[in-house]
Amino acid sequence: MAAAGVYLLGLFGLLLRVGLNFTHLPSWLQTQNEVVTPLTSWKRVEEGFALQKQLISPYSGDIFHETPLALQALKIAYYFPWKVTGFFLFLDLLTMMFLYKTSVAFVRHLIQVQNEEKKKYSTKAESIILTTDSLAWIPTIVLACYSLNPMSIMTTLAMSTGAISNLTIILTFYYLLQGNRLLCTFFLSVSAYQSLYPLIFIVPVALYFLKLSRPSMPSLVSVQAVSSYVQTCALFFLFSALLIGLSFVSEGSWEFLYSTYGFILTVPDLTPNCGVFWYFFTEMFDHFRTFFVCVFQLNAVVYAVPLAVKFSEKPFFLMFLLIFVTSIFKSYPSYADASLYFSLLPLWKHTFSYMRNTLVVGGMYVCCGVLAPILYHLWIFAGSANANFYFAITLTYSAAQIFLVTDLLFAYLRREYDLYNGTEHQNKDGSKAQIILE
Repeated sequence: MAAAGVYLLGLFGLLLRVGLNFTHLPSWLQTQNEVVTPLTSWKRVEEGFALQKQLISPYSGDIFHETPLALQALKIAYYFPWKVTGFFLFLDLLTMMFLYKTSVAFVRHLIQVQNEEKKKYSTKAESIILTTDSLAWIPTIVLACYSLNPMSIMTTLAMSTGAISNLTIILTFYYLLQGNRLLCTFFLSVSAYQSLYPLIFIVPVALYFLKLSRPSMPSLVSVQAVSSYVQTCALFFLFSALLIGLSFVSEGSWEFLYSTYGFILTVPDLTPNCGVFWYFFTEMFDHFRTFFVCVFQLNAVVYAVPLAVKFSEKPFFLMFLLIFVTSIFKSYPSYADASLYFSLLPLWKHTFSYMRNTLVVGGMYVCCGVLAPILYHLWIFAGSANANFYFAITLTYSAAQIFLVTDLLFAYLRREYDLYNGTEHQNKDGSKAQIILE
């Protein structure tokens, strides 16, 4: 019965997308800056096809920014039923399937870790101990959060290539849970090759395979630890070098490097999007630009260090946090990035009771989703607003993401504290104690 419900949920999600494809919504979404970016627009992919057909390098101008191997691989989209639409529906089907399999494996992992640590838990923490029954619905909820999520639906309808990046990250997560170092590092390298920022996911991946090979070893800097890191990183960089080498062979020059990774890092296109780069660098004096580009880009990677130190024993939660952080601070974010972390968010459903700002954050997301296209229209088409209106809503969107991830971080640590210290805390005088996160 449960399996039938899962199939029906996935089928309903696909049918919903198919039905919406017969409306004017897809053509409208393909013009929305919150859904597609210069990096993920299918129209730009078609421009790349057209230039290549005319024997002109697609990287000779400032239109196409996908990788060379992606350009070759995406040609198969025209061989699917319904062509490009069918291709993105197929990607959605694969994403749903691996999301469900990932969540099933993650639930199994949670129970296994709890059984290993249970003897260290407080006897007064029984109310928050996980059970198989309490986690049974998580895979279905994860699937629902993807198949019925407006952001993932918009990504599919707009034919955003961000859907491909999401699929490769989910495959990385899945093979990490399976303990398959080879396939995990391969899909991580594909993800980093496609959008660069997943490069920092090598940190939780390396930590997990260290823990897998030496579960009882406390040191993270021993000879054995370094050996495990080297194995993981060597595979990752070997696959990455292979992909970049094949790109050179395909393109015949290194010109693609600046048009792909250089474009991501230097942020030359200031088309408005749901991030904060575009407005800041529109207003920035040119002689300060390089410095602040470095500072902004550093935000996407620098948090990996303190988070890795704090969650070295929790690599899956660390990876989720880094997915969240890169979605906030990348140079060209879109709703495709948000659809990924929203789909994975139910994996930490057991921490939700400790979260404090869910109503406020939920309201902020809804307001941003509704007001962003309205304020953009008022600014660009109606001429009755200015850039500050649209920037205000993108700043609110970024703030909502930061509030959500920090609230989840607090909830996770708060629950961990209760597991080892009990759920009832009292001061010396017998009054109820307040636990503060420092």
